[in-house]
Amino acid sequence: MTDQATVPQPGTPEIPGKPTSASRTTLSHIMTQADTNLLGTVHGGVIMKLVDDAAGAVAGRHSGGPAVTASMDEMAFLEPVRVGDLVHVKAQVNWTGRTSMEVGVRVLAERWNESTPATQVGSAYLVFAAVDADGKPRRVPPVLPETERDERRYQEAQIRRTHRLARRRAIMELREKRAAEGFED
Repeated sequence: MTDQATVPQPGTPEIPGKPTSASRTTLSHIMTQADTNLLGTVHGGVIMKLVDDAAGAVAGRHSGGPAVTASMDEMAFLEPVRVGDLVHVKAQVNWTGRTSMEVGVRVLAERWNESTPATQVGSAYLVFAAVDADGKPRRVPPVLPETERDERRYQEAQIRRTHRLARRRAIMELREKRAAEGFED
């Protein structure tokens, strides 16, 4: 497994790492008529709020204080959710940087009154930034993957981070180029 706890940041004291299981959580909610869209299924925004709530709880637990949503990547809706479904939102920290964390979320649904297995209905990756009382970024403990699955999620999160940073860089370069050519966006 990755042992980030032994890799101190230059010029700063080492923060002890936390295992993946230390902040992992599940948020469960029964969907009602108030959660539906015009098609009669649960509104995607309701699911996204549950995803953000669970991910925020995990980020706050892992970082030991407030954390704010910086971005949401790859929110995938795999199956519709219906009124009467018991939705389980499972979240864990996949990766940590100096002040940010990627939280992976799986969304499962099962009928509230049946004993059938839950079905995965969605997934998302969110990036949170830990903040202090003044809203300034603060350091987070490294995440310590505990299982092969945690290690795989950690490695995949590093790939997503590399892609996010490359995309941001490419967009900024394009904007600078267009501004130099006299285009206003």
